[in-house]
Amino acid sequence: MKGILVYSVLMGDVEDPDLFVADPIWKWQQTDAGKFVMEKSIEPPIWQRNLDEQGYGWKYSIIAYLSEHDETFFRLKFK
Repeated sequence: MKGILVYSVLMGDVEDPDLFVADPIWKWQQTDAGKFVMEKSIEPPIWQRNLDEQGYGWKYSIIAYLSEHDETFFRLKFK
C-alpha cells in the first residue's frame, strides 16, 4: 500500500490558509473523482501543506491510500 497524490490546490498568501483551502477541497470531494477516493481509500486521505516558492503561497496535496486495482482505475479514469 502506498500513498498517491489524488488532488492538489494552490493557495495564495492568506492569513489562515487552512481555513481558506477548505472550500476547494470540499468542492473536489463532491466531484466523481473525490467521491471515488473518499469511498475507496483504505485509510482516510490526508492533506499536506507545503510552501509554494513560485507563487509565495501554499500548495496543498491530498494523499490517498488505494488498492492496486482502485489506483489503476483512478489513474485511468481521472488522471
